Amino acid sequence: TETSIALTPIQSQMFKTMTRSLSIPHLLYADELDITALSRLRQTLNTKTPDRKLSYLPFIVKAVALALQKHPLLNSRIDDQTDPARPRLIMRPQLNIGVAMDTPQGLLVPNIKSVTDLSIIEISAEIQRLSALAQQAKLAPQDLTGGTFTVSNIGSIGGTYVSPVIASGNEVAILGLGKKRVVPSFGDDGELRRKEVMNFSWSADHRVVDGATVARCAESVRAVVERVEEMVVELR
Repeated sequence: TETSIALTPIQSQMFKTMTRSLSIPHLLYADELDITALSRLRQTLNTKTPDRKLSYLPFIVKAVALALQKHPLLNSRIDDQTDPARPRLIMRPQLNIGVAMDTPQGLLVPNIKSVTDLSIIEISAEIQRLSALAQQAKLAPQDLTGGTFTVSNIGSIGGTYVSPVIASGNEVAILGLGKKRVVPSFGDDGELRRKEVMNFSWSADHRVVDGATVARCAESVRAVVERVEEMVVELR
């Protein structure tokens, strides 16, 4: 016998949000990044500070923030309410990066405010704070509002590829991360090496963002993730 179950408040909001997102023509872009150097750096840092474990996510969030500074269109929002006949882009100097979280209540996307002003350790601490509050259903309204870009780390659960959906009407792009994989790779000298890779899948609002812009931003992220020393050079 079938049973009728009412949607939870979060499911109801998700239903409305995802239905609204169908009106956005999504541009999809995916690539595989070599995270071997990042993995080594992370392991070294975690060995030196065992009481403060760093995941890959804070590094990637920081890399995205650095890239968005160079490609601000992906951090903008569309204003089609002031004059529906003439939509405008609102460029935003502040980078508040949302992190999609799986919680007992459902999908929540709290955001880290002013990522450009934070260190990797501070970003990690903020992710842990938001995650703990999300699991307890204690996120404050300010934690859930004001986001300018979203990162979805679905790979922490499983899955190599993802086609992320722009769920916020205040954003024009989103990045989905696949799970880390170890693959064989040939170096420039022809020698077989062990390589760690992760798939980065981007979605953008194709009404205002073209493929070349997404590709350039994705390459900026690659430059930082694959050559982590560049992240150190660009940190403030």
